[in-house]
Amino acid sequence: MAVSLTHLPRILERHGDALLADWIREQLQAKSRTGAIKEGELREQCAEFLRLLREATAKGGTSDVSRPEFEPLRELLANVSRSRGVQGFSPSETAKFVFSFKRPLFMRLREELGRDAVALADETWAVTELLDELGLLTTETYQKTREAVIARQQEEMLELSTPVVKLWDGILALPMIGTLDSNRTQVVMETLLEKIVETGSEVAIIDITGVPTVDTLVAQHLMKTVAAARLMGAECIISGIRPAIAQTIVHLAIDLGNVITKANLADAFKTALDKRGMAQVPGR
Repeated sequence: MAVSLTHLPRILERHGDALLADWIREQLQAKSRTGAIKEGELREQCAEFLRLLREATAKGGTSDVSRPEFEPLRELLANVSRSRGVQGFSPSETAKFVFSFKRPLFMRLREELGRDAVALADETWAVTELLDELGLLTTETYQKTREAVIARQQEEMLELSTPVVKLWDGILALPMIGTLDSNRTQVVMETLLEKIVETGSEVAIIDITGVPTVDTLVAQHLMKTVAAARLMGAECIISGIRPAIAQTIVHLAIDLGNVITKANLADAFKTALDKRGMAQVPGR
């Protein structure tokens, strides 16, 4: 439960410059990536934090950071957390931006309230609760930022792992490596269809040599891709049907419909050339 802050706004007003200097020194001396931030940028962030903290506590007089008075401060911490998340800071290093302020602030509290044990204890508890809440807020924002970065990187990796190669005029190849799931199927389908439209190709070879296993779900994903390509006017050939995969397909009674399948990419390419009516030159 949030408690009242009666002395903090006055202490921040009276000792603002000293608190800022001590806090920056505290962060620079810590063994972390803080040194990767320019001191001018760090000073600007800390000064803005102190200003917003003073204004919020003066208006609200409480350690409840969810109150409207704390909204500008919450936005500042969100921006700091996002920037440090992108820069590669760890969650603990990011949270220390707030937690490192405890030592300088507690020293000023003792100076101001040392003769009043009850007031010192009450204010120390309120300040601890406030800074802990703000520190947790930075960690939560950091986590969301990192999750967004990871999700974006996964999308980029999916795109890179599904390249569509033009083998010949009117013939495309899509070599697939790794597990095929719903998300990747969507990327594969979009990439292949875009390339079909771009090149006007009539044959697309989907090579699954690098797909470790083929089960009912994988077969369904392949059939969806084949069906989408047919709607765009391109016929698909599936290559890379190894003996183990062939046995699995038979055992699971998977119906690949009237899709042409080949053991390897070379055989699939030969079939594609035949379909295009192109003569093959021996030895080439």
